[in-house]
Order: sequence, then C-alpha cells, then structure tokens
Amino acid sequence: MRSIVPREKIIVALDVPTKAAALELVAQLGSEISFFKIGLQLYTAEGPEIVRAVLAAGAKVFLDLKLHDIPNTVAKAVESASQLGVQMLTIHLTGGAEMIRAAIAGRKNNMSILGVTVLTSANEQTLRETGVSDKIDNHVLRLAKLGVTTGIDGVVASPHEIKMLRAEFGDQIKIVVPGIRPSWSEPGDQKRVMTPREALHAGADYLVIGRPIVTHPQPREAIARIFDELSALS
Repeated sequence: MRSIVPREKIIVALDVPTKAAALELVAQLGSEISFFKIGLQLYTAEGPEIVRAVLAAGAKVFLDLKLHDIPNTVAKAVESASQLGVQMLTIHLTGGAEMIRAAIAGRKNNMSILGVTVLTSANEQTLRETGVSDKIDNHVLRLAKLGVTTGIDGVVASPHEIKMLRAEFGDQIKIVVPGIRPSWSEPGDQKRVMTPREALHAGADYLVIGRPIVTHPQPREAIARIFDELSALS
C-alpha cells in the first residue's frame, strides 16, 4: 500500500453557523488540512461569499449542496458553482439520468461532480419509507452505476459500501466518504459509520469528518489524534 498522507485525504466539514466560525477553523487547521466542506447550513447562512473567503485563505472547497431539481435548474446551479472555483460539488443521483447529464453539461471547468447515493443517516427502514424495498447495498450500487454511465467523477457513499464500490469501479471514480467517526468519538445521528483507518484501508479516496473535529474543544488536537490513528497505514 502506498504511503498515506492525511492532509490529502481528510476533508473537514465546516458545519458551523457563521462565516467567522468557519474562517476561524480554517485558520486553526489550515497548516494541517487543505480541504474543507461547505454544506447547506453554512452556505444558506452566508451564501457564495463564504466559498470565496475559504478559497482566498488558500484552502480547497468541497461544496456539498446535494443538488436535486429539474435538469435546467441543476445545470445552472452547477455552472454557478464552477465559476466560484470550488473543487468538488455534490448532486443527488436519485435525480435521474437526465438531471445528471444536465449537471455535467453545466460544468465550465474541471470541477469534480460527485453523486450522492444513500445518506449515511439512512437505513433500510428509511428506504422502505420512500418506496425502495431493496437492500441498501443494492440500491447504492444501482445509483452509482447510473452515475458512472452518465459521467460523474465520483460518488458519496457510507463507509460500509466502499469495498463494494471499489470492486465494481476500480480507480474509475473517486469515493468520498462521510460517516467517519474516530474510535474516541460518538456516532451521533450517523447509522453507517467507520473509523478513519478502516475507511482508508477499505479504499476511500477522501474522508469527510465534521463533528469530531468541529465540536472538539481543541480542533487541532482532534486532528492530531486522527493522524495518530492513520499512522499505522503509512
């Protein structure tokens, strides 16, 4: 196995309510972490300006908006995101082939478009509530195949599906994994979780970690503890 460089693999989720709090985290962690996720909470509060501010701080941005709308609307949103200069953007694969193709067509640069499969907060009961009677693994693989055939660059899936997706697609796609919980943290509302070491060993390209870092009294200490967990992979 090649040497693992944690700085290249970890995306810190800026799941905070304000620009000031987000930029404080970027300043604290920027010497160790180069990639930060901006999700719905922060983007709704601060708008595109928070993206520009994080990029201006020298970081890379994963804009996690999980777009799911009519194809034309999604295409225009993707165009706007690509013009902001973000490195990765999410769409929901349940939007279907036409929407996915529209998203790809809306991109104006080399921004990676990632397809969300099944949220890590979901389980098979959740699927049944929305009319899906299949097992989670099967549904994730079905959506991932749809995404790959329509041109996405990668998928977002729980740690439990990493090996299956890597076996199916090899290095054809990026696999970005939320639901990462260090051994010393609580799972919270995530139902399908894994430690950072387990997820990288299974074949994840990027680990999205939020609350174990963001809510820690000393975020840099949390990062250091995660790096320690990963050191055995180097």
